[in-house]
Amino acid sequence: MKELVEKVAELYVAFEKDAKAQVENGNKAAGTRARKASLAIEKAMKEFRKASLEASK
Repeated sequence: MKELVEKVAELYVAFEKDAKAQVENGNKAAGTRARKASLAIEKAMKEFRKASLEASK
C-alpha cells in the first residue's frame, strides 16, 4: 500500500506541473499531458481504495 501512495504522489506531481503550464502559459500539449495524468491518478486511487479496504478487514 505504501507503494500505491508513492505512485499517487508521483502522478500528482506530474499532473500539477503540466496543469500549471497549461494555465499559466497556455501550453496546449501540457493540458493534454495533465488530462492523461488525471486519468492515471484516478486509476491509482481506485487501486488504493481496494487495497485500503482489504487492509482494514
